[in-house]
Amino acid sequence: MTFAIIAHDGKKPEMVDFLLNNKDHLKGINLLATSTTGSHVEEMGLDVQKMMSGPLGGDAQIAAQVAQNKVDAVFFFRDPMGKHPHEPDVQMLLRLCDVHNIPLATNPASAQYILKGLIR
Repeated sequence: MTFAIIAHDGKKPEMVDFLLNNKDHLKGINLLATSTTGSHVEEMGLDVQKMMSGPLGGDAQIAAQVAQNKVDAVFFFRDPMGKHPHEPDVQMLLRLCDVHNIPLATNPASAQYILKGLIR
């Protein structure tokens, strides 16, 4: 299984907490992340394949993986209150998750439900 892990700057602490609380469940799962989020994941001791930073094309790189059915779930903790210059890439990623029927979590609560469902 492969999970994509992305978090806007204001949501990175929530992503780290989510991953720490579920570290045991993530063993054996390939993690794919945008650059900065991936660096936080590495600091936790998890292996991760890092793409470019989101604003530099990382969201689009992950979207391409989704379109090729190489991702089983996307955990994208978005900051709905912030402005993001790469919003078109974000929307493309969300759209492709819907097009390809890929589970998408945009907050810790939905991520927890998806993780529990996928690890059963």
